[in-house]
Amino acid sequence: MTMGSFALLLRVLTWWQAALCAIGALLFNLVVLPRVGGRTLYRQADSVRGFPLGILLYPLSVLLLILLFPHRLDIAAAAWAILAIGDGAATLAGHLSRGPRLPWNADKSWAGTIAFVVAGGAAGVFLAWWTRPSIIPPPSPAFVFAAPIVAAIVAAGVESLAVRLDDNLSVPAAAALVLWGASVITSAAWQQSAPFVLDRIGPAIALNVLAATLGWRAATVSAPGAVAGALIGIGVYACTGVFGWLLLFASFFAASASSRAGLKRKALLGIAEEREGRRGPGNAIANCIVGVGAAVLTVASPLPDLAMLAFVTALTAGGSDTVASEIGKAWGRRAFLVTTFKRVRPGTSGAISLEGTAAGIVCAFALAAVAVSAGLLQWNFIWFAVVGATVGAFAESWLGATLEGPGILDNDLLNFLNTAIAALVAVILAVIIR
Repeated sequence: MTMGSFALLLRVLTWWQAALCAIGALLFNLVVLPRVGGRTLYRQADSVRGFPLGILLYPLSVLLLILLFPHRLDIAAAAWAILAIGDGAATLAGHLSRGPRLPWNADKSWAGTIAFVVAGGAAGVFLAWWTRPSIIPPPSPAFVFAAPIVAAIVAAGVESLAVRLDDNLSVPAAAALVLWGASVITSAAWQQSAPFVLDRIGPAIALNVLAATLGWRAATVSAPGAVAGALIGIGVYACTGVFGWLLLFASFFAASASSRAGLKRKALLGIAEEREGRRGPGNAIANCIVGVGAAVLTVASPLPDLAMLAFVTALTAGGSDTVASEIGKAWGRRAFLVTTFKRVRPGTSGAISLEGTAAGIVCAFALAAVAVSAGLLQWNFIWFAVVGATVGAFAESWLGATLEGPGILDNDLLNFLNTAIAALVAVILAVIIR
């Protein structure tokens, strides 16, 4: 936590000076600190590994923040503060409190998560405000006082997940992603779109409450999944209108229908979805949170076309990847590990099949075509969405083959990374080619 105080220097340092300091800290932690502190610095996992990984990932994360945001060191400072103070406060509160544990991770407590949000949000706001004078043009007061709090909430959620991905990577990555998204929002774009968004709120609530209720009664989602889906649907409808919502529904329908395909065979093989295919809140959030964020940017940023492409691609990737996985498990004759192409049992993490891959690409084309037909995308953008979704699916398979088995990532994080990578690839292709 005390190392977070060095973020105060980002107000007076240039980005390359800050990067050199981070490199120096990384080398110090690699060469000197283990010899000075010895094994007292080791956590249990470090003892098994033979070296302390956390003290290397901390300065590495700071270095990456500086390199990714050289002209927005306030973002680097706020994300650093959320990592140092928020994560540290959560650890302290978690050790001191004997209060209730989180339902999705018994190793984490409500007290620790609340401490993370309060301390991390406050520290993020302070450092965003502290570094603001060095940013040209200065960020808006709304960004300074609101974005770090939202970033702390999201980062706290990521920190609470029951995975072995090191917090020194996941927390600043989540915080920086939220802060970057907030940084491209402009008051002019929002003021222009606000009347349309507000007019859609009423119909959005009515339609999504009805759809969530019907989905729950039809046993396609669990009760918490229905609530999460309703909130996601409200946000999508309010920002992108009825046609954006229809694309969301189409992607959910494709995923839900494919989950029930070949259910008997999947059950016999022990690879059927939990809850007989009912989708839970984690699945809904992981597959849709990138799309929701992009939907917000369609009405609040000066780049609505690229934001809409990201929105369509994220939903396309989420739906088509599930179709590929479920069709492969239901009817795939041979499954291969994407990293080695060694034949493996269907349902193995990171496995792909010809049948599943073909079904996923067809679904990606179909969902992207729906978006084009609805006027969400131009025809020449359909290829960006399909290529992005395909790249995201293969990236997810590779990550699943290498990191899911050791517990570093879980299925929900893999789904999130799939949609995020897909959206990023599509936007990059559009920027380069168009």
